[in-house]
Amino acid sequence: MELWTHWWDVVQQLRPACSRRRTFLWLAASLAAMTVRGDRLGVTSLVRALGLKADCYDRLLDFFHSKALDLDKLTRAWVALIQKVHPGILRVNGRIVLLGDGLKVPKSGKKMPAVKRLHQESDSNTKPNYIMGHSCQAVAILAGMRGTVFAIPLAARIHEGVFFNNNDKRTLLDKMVLLINSLGLSAPCYFVADAYYASQKIIRGLINKGHHLVSRAKRNAVAYEEPQIPTGVKRRGRPRTYGNKIKLRSLFNEPEKMQEAPSPVYGEKNVTIRFLCVDLLWRPVGILVRFVAVMHPTRGMILLICSDLGLAPIEIIRLYSLRFKIELSFKQALRIIAAYGYHFWMAAMTPIGRSDGNQHLHRKSQDYRDAVRRKINAYHRHIQVGIIAQGLLQYLSSAFSKRVWSSFGSWIRTIRPGLCPSEQVAAIAMTNTLPAFLADSPHNTILTHFLQERIDLERTEGLRLVA
Repeated sequence: MELWTHWWDVVQQLRPACSRRRTFLWLAASLAAMTVRGDRLGVTSLVRALGLKADCYDRLLDFFHSKALDLDKLTRAWVALIQKVHPGILRVNGRIVLLGDGLKVPKSGKKMPAVKRLHQESDSNTKPNYIMGHSCQAVAILAGMRGTVFAIPLAARIHEGVFFNNNDKRTLLDKMVLLINSLGLSAPCYFVADAYYASQKIIRGLINKGHHLVSRAKRNAVAYEEPQIPTGVKRRGRPRTYGNKIKLRSLFNEPEKMQEAPSPVYGEKNVTIRFLCVDLLWRPVGILVRFVAVMHPTRGMILLICSDLGLAPIEIIRLYSLRFKIELSFKQALRIIAAYGYHFWMAAMTPIGRSDGNQHLHRKSQDYRDAVRRKINAYHRHIQVGIIAQGLLQYLSSAFSKRVWSSFGSWIRTIRPGLCPSEQVAAIAMTNTLPAFLADSPHNTILTHFLQERIDLERTEGLRLVA
């Protein structure tokens, strides 16, 4: 029960995001259900996870569609809370480290807003080239303890599929900057992302808020030296803005100029890398940025870019090597938490075809557009609640790893007591200790009373929890 006590101490601090106490209790119940559910079949799995009565299904649907849960307040409260309670938030030069990436979630519903035909750019031969689904972008924060680093998700939003106004020219890059700004960060950050985000819009948007980008540059990219200061008689015309043009792939042509250092890549030992660091003018942003050409003995060559000239090359390499953590976080969110496992339909929606693209709603009625917004907000609430449930498991794994292992009560081949357990191990431990949390004891909370009143004792799930 100790794990649930720590869990409840954190969850209570999300109360300001809800306008009513009953809304907060449904939020806490949803978080608990997502933590312990054994299947990923939508809201019905939440009802089964807690052994709730059948009428709770409609109450949960109402909760995800309700305006009483303010999505922006909930997101900002979660961002502030995880930085406050987690003991291992990673900081570099006084900055937190954020990861960002896109995620395409398969959805085949013909009456689900924002579902569109998506191209999957992946080297995996298990993925189809095209799917119907939701295109999301997500942001996570890095935190680590006991030799384990987690990408704790902060927020994710559906950023494609619906246009309410034909004059909306915002790109995915614009929306990523808006998503970062909406987090209400109190500290500057390094934003680590793949080559898609190495662009003017991202760098300018981050620098304007005091943040910096760490990313990968394309091999065919070019940059410029600073122009030489003219001497002698001043010539006519505007002074040169850029100096000599440099093809960045040429940085790999002179390995004798590179420095050698032990690899800072996460999980690597006894590996030596070679790198060359240069500060050059990059035309897309018109300022000096830092480029790091890296030669790895087994992983090959990579060209990194950073907008902070004060960040050491080794730190740039280390931070970018942790970018894969957000992809691992996506995997856990999909397979363990099912944060993207919503199945909310819009009965009045015009059905979409199997190969349709964006849905343009500028000619639809105001009531229709409001109904679409309501449904998309329900998707976002489900995603955000799932994100918080996953983050709470990561927090418990980091801060109370011994307690998680002792409550695990099962076996896996890769048990390593010296490292933090995974989200799946933590979820199993929480499932095993839930009956003790719900039992009648001096530590009972308003949540336990709320759930006890709604548990269906005529079903096996309910009897198992109160036995």
